[in-house]
Amino acid sequence: MVRDQHKTMGEFAGGIEGRNGRTKWLEREPYAYWKGNPYVADARRDLLKCNVSEEHDWNARLFVQDWILESQQGYKHSGLASQCAHRFKIYIEGHAWSVSEKYILACDSVTLLVKPYFYDFFSRSLVPLKHYWPIRGTDKCRSLKFAVHWGNTHHHEAREIGKAASDFLLEKVTMEHVYDYMFHLLKEYANLLKFKPKVPDGATELCSEVVACPANGTEREFMTESLSKGPSPTGPCEMPPPYEEKVIGDMWRRNAMAMRRVERWENEYWESIIDSRQQG
Repeated sequence: MVRDQHKTMGEFAGGIEGRNGRTKWLEREPYAYWKGNPYVADARRDLLKCNVSEEHDWNARLFVQDWILESQQGYKHSGLASQCAHRFKIYIEGHAWSVSEKYILACDSVTLLVKPYFYDFFSRSLVPLKHYWPIRGTDKCRSLKFAVHWGNTHHHEAREIGKAASDFLLEKVTMEHVYDYMFHLLKEYANLLKFKPKVPDGATELCSEVVACPANGTEREFMTESLSKGPSPTGPCEMPPPYEEKVIGDMWRRNAMAMRRVERWENEYWESIIDSRQQG
């Protein structure tokens, strides 16, 4: 098995850590930030209703990403490490899970995670109120506004959530662990095969050079940077035994209780606003 630290991910992590060190949490913009393509999913189009307007300020600053224009300009305004200038960052799925999740979590900002329907390979290890703040899939605007209000009035707790998420990404989701995951995933998949694979007649072996050499520009740069230089001195990690049913149940109940707690806080917040308006 070949393993090596993915240089591109390492450079990104270094950029994130550098920016996090330069921009203290309290010095960041006290709003929820999101930038992306809203036209790939109804949920994202619905999110745009939460942008600041003359009628409402839902504490969110949302920006549409024009990938065609960005590609023409060399992605000068798409640097992920430079998008950590807000105290809160929104993660919302597109067609399925979004690759942006790990970059958002690594920002040291509080990740406001809109209720997902798909999972990345590491997502099930994330704990609400420890690694992220849950946002309702419906009534997103009110949910976002309360989340930002809570974070801006509970600075210490909010910073701890942001730090726990970035620590998790930088310590647990390393390329070494990713390669281990890939190895075990393919190994378990192979155990399910009902036939013995074989190289078909007339097949051509493709070496890394054949793949990388025809590439140009950014594509070739990333291929070169992610190239493994040699075999790992150690083997892959050992797979732990499956969780017992009770452990899984306890994890599920713990997460569900945290989400219900947030929903209760939200309801109490908006009820208090209605009461104050009626009394006024």
